[in-house]
Amino acid sequence: MNKHKIFVVEDDRSISGLYEIAFDSEEFEVECFERAEDMFRAFEKQEKCDIIILDLMLPGMNGLDALKLLKAGESTKSIPIIIVSAKGDEKDKVEGLNLGADDYIAKPFGMLELIARVKANIRKSTLAGGEIISVGEITVNNAEHRVLVAGNEVQLTLKEYKLLKLLMERCDNVVTREKILTAVWDYEYFGETRTLDMHIKSLRSKLAQFTEAQYIHTVRGVGYKFSKNK
Repeated sequence: MNKHKIFVVEDDRSISGLYEIAFDSEEFEVECFERAEDMFRAFEKQEKCDIIILDLMLPGMNGLDALKLLKAGESTKSIPIIIVSAKGDEKDKVEGLNLGADDYIAKPFGMLELIARVKANIRKSTLAGGEIISVGEITVNNAEHRVLVAGNEVQLTLKEYKLLKLLMERCDNVVTREKILTAVWDYEYFGETRTLDMHIKSLRSKLAQFTEAQYIHTVRGVGYKFSKNK
């Protein structure tokens, strides 16, 4: 079985050593970098990875600047990124998510939780790259541009379809309002708008025709999350 490759950017060698031990037992291959610049040199040499674990507080280029470059690069923009940092307040979390991070975990954390999040993000990345995304009773068929709920086809507008697809691709992760508006409506976020809320309300109503489960959850002050569980 091929191992999943993880790039870890962490300047504390004691922590990166723990990553290597923990993920080796989970059938992962880990490559650690003390500086973000070292990771980018690896990409220049055509090295590849399935996911990146990125610390925010780094010598030289900081984690947020590295995140911006990763999401701007054609060969790196689709790689899932988990931010790991001792900076655990809401502002840093939201900023990281706004810049395109797929997940955020604050130090100190349990290694088992990190392993679970890595597996989940790799799994979601694999699903998002395919033609069919399925979570619970809901399936999005990208090849046929169809949405099924408990086997029943639901008619969505183009914006509703793009909105549902985006949320399902980031299943169990909060997607900020800014990111949704940029991805679905192709414009930057300039304060409060009811456009997104109205589409969420309509989408929930259409899904509710065939399921009693609530899949789209509001994260007050941040955005929305698609999940089987609240």
